Amino acid sequence: MPTKLGQNFLRDNEVLEKIIASADLKADDFVIEVGPGEGMLTKKLIENAGKILAIEVDDILANKLKKQYKDSKKIEIINADILKINLPEILKVETQQCCVSTGDKIKYKVVANIPYYITSPIIQLFLETQFPPSEMILMVQKEVAERICVQVGQMSILAVSVQYCAKPELLFYVDKKSFFPVPKVDSAVIKITPFPSPVASTRHPLPRGEEENRKKFFRIVKAGFSAKRKTLVNNLSSSLKLGKYEVEEKLKKAGIGPTQRAQELSVEDWKKLTNLLKY
Repeated sequence: MPTKLGQNFLRDNEVLEKIIASADLKADDFVIEVGPGEGMLTKKLIENAGKILAIEVDDILANKLKKQYKDSKKIEIINADILKINLPEILKVETQQCCVSTGDKIKYKVVANIPYYITSPIIQLFLETQFPPSEMILMVQKEVAERICVQVGQMSILAVSVQYCAKPELLFYVDKKSFFPVPKVDSAVIKITPFPSPVASTRHPLPRGEEENRKKFFRIVKAGFSAKRKTLVNNLSSSLKLGKYEVEEKLKKAGIGPTQRAQELSVEDWKKLTNLLKY
């Protein structure tokens, strides 16, 4: 079995059942699975949901799944890199064709044991797409799960980027022995629920102003985290080419102490700074 992409296949039926229970699937749900691999989770999804779109980059695994489910109308298998596809266009086509069509709006869930080496890009792809999912139930590396779900005081750019768009929850841990080949790390299943946002439709994407504000937010966050041991004043002033006095005044207005560091700020703190800082 190919493992060139760091593939470790889940073999624990009890864990699979817990994932399905966490997803709370209904008979008419449309589900996207990224990296179905051998199809262990895929089988459970087919049994519990209305339509499955499985996206697998590995040619051999994708072809095996296509042969296995060639007579099933409940699953569509795409042999492609999830980070290179046109996700909004695929969603439009799939929801028009399947039994869970929602007209001009697109509703779906993501349930997957995602490839660990591209965890962050996959999560950001779904959070930032024109049509975010209603929720994601994802198996990820334990350390990454904990970083995503941390509270103020231990924040990272990853935590801020997810919590800016959604509410993450760590549901349960998964022992590395549940996989074959056995990896070096344990895993965890998390639930990510995107916050309500201006509704995008198949005819009308989200407004441009929201995208510009998001970009400014993350430029400031990146500047704040630019040097871990330095204070916000030093990081923001040097990275954004602003005077220290000006930065100190903006921090004070936002209720943030001048000696605080980036990991101590909440998403709301960063939003206040985004509104106050001009550069």
